[in-house]
Amino acid sequence: MSKGAFKALHTRKIVLRSFDALRVNTNGFFGGSFGTTHAVGLIDCDHLDDEDAAPASILPRMKLRTVTASRYVTPLREGGSLPAIVEADDSGLYVLKFRGAGQGPKALIAELVAGEIARALGLTLPEIVFVALDGELARTEPDPEIQHLIRASAGLNLALDYLPGSVTFDPLVADSGKYGPDPDLASRVVWFDAYVSNVDRTARNANMLVWHRRLRLIDHGAALYFHHDWSDYRARATRPFAQIKDHALLPGASALDAVDGELAARLTPEILTDIVASIPDEWLAGDSHFASASEHRAAYVEYLTLRLAAPRAFVAEAIRAREGR
Repeated sequence: MSKGAFKALHTRKIVLRSFDALRVNTNGFFGGSFGTTHAVGLIDCDHLDDEDAAPASILPRMKLRTVTASRYVTPLREGGSLPAIVEADDSGLYVLKFRGAGQGPKALIAELVAGEIARALGLTLPEIVFVALDGELARTEPDPEIQHLIRASAGLNLALDYLPGSVTFDPLVADSGKYGPDPDLASRVVWFDAYVSNVDRTARNANMLVWHRRLRLIDHGAALYFHHDWSDYRARATRPFAQIKDHALLPGASALDAVDGELAARLTPEILTDIVASIPDEWLAGDSHFASASEHRAAYVEYLTLRLAAPRAFVAEAIRAREGR
């Protein structure tokens, strides 16, 4: 069986890890290494050569897995969601985003929806999983702040696969010509971030990692900021995204016109509906603007669909911003 066929058939991985020590790098997220890491029977389909991979358009979108947090490993003291590395019942390590921190469930919704949109567009990012968190885990933590956070986040949370040995992408080094995404990839990332209104991919905080020589996108909790105020959301769906001028990859995004039509066509109403349908009911509760979770989800799909209508103001704004640099 070819590697491409294997990737198409085997879309999940089972990883058994053991470790002696964990080192978190200075960006406070995924970077770092294990003292020892062992993988038993591991086939990580995301690491197969691109030319051998099945086209994203023919791969069905996988249902998100749910794991249960079994141990709190270490906090990551940066970021509005106060993430932490946890171990789960599948023996994997994950970067957990707590529903009881920062912007609460809305940050998790943005992380989930934007992340799965990125995946639908063919961009790479760590696996996203739901994490069931028992408030009783707080009993083993000596830090009162962590105890409170765990208890406030009991229930369903969100996490991304921990990427051991990843390094933070530095756009300043990339601009020097030493390494960096080609114009096609840079344009795709810029298009995606403009579409989901992601304010958090700047030179100061790029929120991108390099792992196995490939660029990985992380941390989308600040995207889709329209959902913090649902008034007039239909009109705002068609507005440009002015903050794209600060995007870390904008200087190299010379193919925005070329990728625009293809990326917009990938996000069919069926795909957007499927992604939004994965938002848990409990994350949608408490918003007085909507009478039900289904009505709430329909509004997300409507916004995302309206934003794709041509001509796309967010694409024109990105092109203008790049030409004006």
